[in-house]
Amino acid sequence: MSLLHTFLPEHQFCEQHHIRVNASPARVLDMASQLHVTDFPVARLLLYLRAIPARIAAALGKPSARRIDARFGLHDFTVLGRDGDQEFALGLVGRFWESAGGLIHVEASAFRTFSEPDIAKLVMTFVARPEGADTLLTTRTCVHCSSTTALRRFTPYWILIRMPSGLIRRMMLQRIKQLAEADDAPLARPE
Repeated sequence: MSLLHTFLPEHQFCEQHHIRVNASPARVLDMASQLHVTDFPVARLLLYLRAIPARIAAALGKPSARRIDARFGLHDFTVLGRDGDQEFALGLVGRFWESAGGLIHVEASAFRTFSEPDIAKLVMTFVARPEGADTLLTTRTCVHCSSTTALRRFTPYWILIRMPSGLIRRMMLQRIKQLAEADDAPLARPE
């Protein structure tokens, strides 16, 4: 069973992208697990723009305990696990449509069963499949909304962010390819 299915057996939204990498699946997933938002200047810009409503709310005296800012990135995701050299999964929970992002920290051990009214759960996986001497790397991002209210609120948000989010995921794939194919790329698994 895939990590995606383990942590998010049902979803209403899903998007995937893939790239061919001239490296082993193990190396490709090692590089995927080391990504950081600072690797992507365009992503930092998009995340900065995403944070503007929260900054406006704070300036108007409506501070939020769960504020997104330009530092939001992969470090905010929960590492859900890695299945050998086949799949690496990250998760995120929240009310993403809120101006402040509505992130809720959930430990990996509680992710699958976590339940709260009107939230969305997101799982992003990197799947590495050998294809000859290469690896086909696929990133898949799926979202499950816990209620019709969450679905109604998340749908316009998904429509708005789907293109920029897809761009970020394609940039991630390009960066993984670049790192995995480089002879001098660092090789350290996350702690």
